[in-house]
Amino acid sequence: MKDLLDRFFKLEENKTSFRTEMVGGITTFMTMSYIIFVQPAILSIAGMDRGAVMVATCISAALATLLMGLLAKYPIALAPAMGHNIFFAVIVCGTMGYSWQVALGAVFISGTIFIILSIFRVWGVLVASVPDSLKHAIAVGIGLLIALIGLEYGGIVVDAPDVLVGLGDLTSRPVVLVLFGVVLTAVLMALRVKGAILLGILGTAILGIPLGIVEYHGITAAPPSLLPALFKLDILGAFKTGLITVVFVFFFLDLFDTIGTLIGVSGPAGFLKEGKLPRANKAMLSDAVGTVSGALLGTSTVTSYIESATGIAHGARTGLANVFTSLLFLVALFFSPLVEMIGGEYIYNGLTLRPVVAPPLIIVGYLMMKCVTWIKWEDLTEAIPAFLTIIIMPLTLSITEGIAFGFISYSLLKLVSGKGKQVHWLIYLFSALFILRYIIK
Repeated sequence: MKDLLDRFFKLEENKTSFRTEMVGGITTFMTMSYIIFVQPAILSIAGMDRGAVMVATCISAALATLLMGLLAKYPIALAPAMGHNIFFAVIVCGTMGYSWQVALGAVFISGTIFIILSIFRVWGVLVASVPDSLKHAIAVGIGLLIALIGLEYGGIVVDAPDVLVGLGDLTSRPVVLVLFGVVLTAVLMALRVKGAILLGILGTAILGIPLGIVEYHGITAAPPSLLPALFKLDILGAFKTGLITVVFVFFFLDLFDTIGTLIGVSGPAGFLKEGKLPRANKAMLSDAVGTVSGALLGTSTVTSYIESATGIAHGARTGLANVFTSLLFLVALFFSPLVEMIGGEYIYNGLTLRPVVAPPLIIVGYLMMKCVTWIKWEDLTEAIPAFLTIIIMPLTLSITEGIAFGFISYSLLKLVSGKGKQVHWLIYLFSALFILRYIIK
């Protein structure tokens, strides 16, 4: 079996091993497993059944992640996207007043468009059209975004009066636990211990139990029923109500979150070849199929996860890691109490923290910072767009906004400096679309 896996995933060629891929896949799952519990909580705002959404989340994530592993052969996991679920439940269903069935129909339509364009192999051209400076900037920006999310999950940075963020209570038990996890992981990495990030997660979780921060909920539980959400989408309703703008936003967010994540995690991992991502169209197709299947099952847009960087940081280099991540999403259906222990929340002073997940996200933020050295800082037409991309992502908590600022400023500076011919026409096109999006927003 191992020989078969070695040949299919080219483990030796990618300088990895079965064990490394397994631990990498487990590590990725551990850092993104929180979505299993966050997704039902958010979509329940729109009136959806929590149990059904949890099952739909696990199955859609498993399917899309496995497809990415087998088709594109990248260790990049997928699941329903944070941010997209907020737009789905709060904006489309809440503010705009549409039913969750119609909203699922809009997600299905956007995913179908995604599949059609993927089949016509548009995405490889798009990824190749992005200049190297912006590719590296996207990686750094995502790293800072990951780190900021980790710092917020850990309570190290919090909302503060008159400023965006301030320092949290460093003497509180959850923050002390998070700092312990960061130090433990950093020490293990400095000592070149295999599986440092995963061991850091486990060590943090174990210490969190006697501290009363991590709750032990048991071992197994029967999976909830999927029926309340299965095939309940209203595609015709989405057409009838004329949700063109909503479909466009779902598509737009999925497109650029996926491209940003693929480029961001591929740079540090060495997947990019001469600025291009091999098998980019297959990766995008996996994402698109995940979105369509997720809508059928009963969950919002499925997309590539930046948390995959944790598994990649551990050494995962092939789709074999995704096989393990996918299996764990299915296993999570039966062992949800244990998954909840790792990705569980802790309430402190009104803050919702995830102390076990926070340390690896902070560490991954550091690992992705190395791409900053590859940006051409001496060329202002390259450096300023790169800087805007980097700084906007964490400050807006949006990969898409960072890419928008980078694309628009890159196109503008190249034009006014007489270097307009260096810019691919697709960058001009998306810059114009970004500007239009801001105008009609």
